[in-house]
Amino acid sequence: MLKVIGILLIAAVILWMEVPPLLEKKDKKELVVFSIFLVIGLGLSIAQGLGKPIPNPLDLLTLVFKPIHDVLVR
Repeated sequence: MLKVIGILLIAAVILWMEVPPLLEKKDKKELVVFSIFLVIGLGLSIAQGLGKPIPNPLDLLTLVFKPIHDVLVR
């Protein structure tokens, strides 16, 4: 639980540092993209902090390209 609190505090500091300049420049699109990436990263960090397994993107690529490789190698 202490890890989750630490992660949330770090995310709050990042928000505190990054959001005001985006609001001053009225960069709404950049703010939306920043928020999406922050939420994704925050969710993955909390899951990892709680000891949950994080899927590896390479596993998905292997699942997709392994059958293609097997067909081409034959």
